[in-house]
Amino acid sequence: SDRATRATFERIKPVELAVAATVRMYKTFGKNQILGHAVKVGPNQFPRVDDLTRKCASSLGIVTPTVYIVNQPTLNAMTYGTNDDAFILVHSALVDHLKDEELLDVIGHECGHIHNSHVVYLTTLYMLQQMSRLYSDWLVYPAILALQAWSRRAEITCDRAGMLCCRDLDVSTRSLAKLALGSQKLYDQLNLEAFVDQFHEGQEGVGKYAEVFASHPWLPKRVLALRTFAKSALYRKHV
Repeated sequence: SDRATRATFERIKPVELAVAATVRMYKTFGKNQILGHAVKVGPNQFPRVDDLTRKCASSLGIVTPTVYIVNQPTLNAMTYGTNDDAFILVHSALVDHLKDEELLDVIGHECGHIHNSHVVYLTTLYMLQQMSRLYSDWLVYPAILALQAWSRRAEITCDRAGMLCCRDLDVSTRSLAKLALGSQKLYDQLNLEAFVDQFHEGQEGVGKYAEVFASHPWLPKRVLALRTFAKSALYRKHV
């Protein structure tokens, strides 16, 4: 579904032109703004994170991307740029909260965006969301909704990429649960099955449609999707 949606985007000329224009704008203005306060990862700067990134890139068969650590208290990471010049931003809180194998999964997820040529659309979505704060929402909101619908599918694709890098379903699902929880004191007490049950409980009311306005699927749904992927021939072949 992720791949089919991107193919549709590429066939629609106005979408292609809008994406190209947005990415050019981002390369001119946005990148320097984001990276002006980040620290670049390399062999001589946070070699632990650099080694994990190289391992992910090797697993997925891509060129090792540039990674930056940015001072943010939320558990998050993202990928921006172009398909030929992509970079990953990792929030500092993520490094503090995750074990190495969990961080490998998250960096693998971000490398999955590069592997699957998601980067220009992620950058476009980010820039449109920034523009919506400056201009009338109705000008850009239809495009934002379309990209968010694609993004939810792309996140499932990249959760699979992360699990192909760490090669452990428990690690991948635990990483997602930690993103929802965000408390080091409570991680050991987390009941993953009860967490997954929240998804089924949330399907009982009209509130389930709120996901339409999100760029990421609900986290319990992503856990269920990973469990499905773990049973696939593709995953078993690689692991």
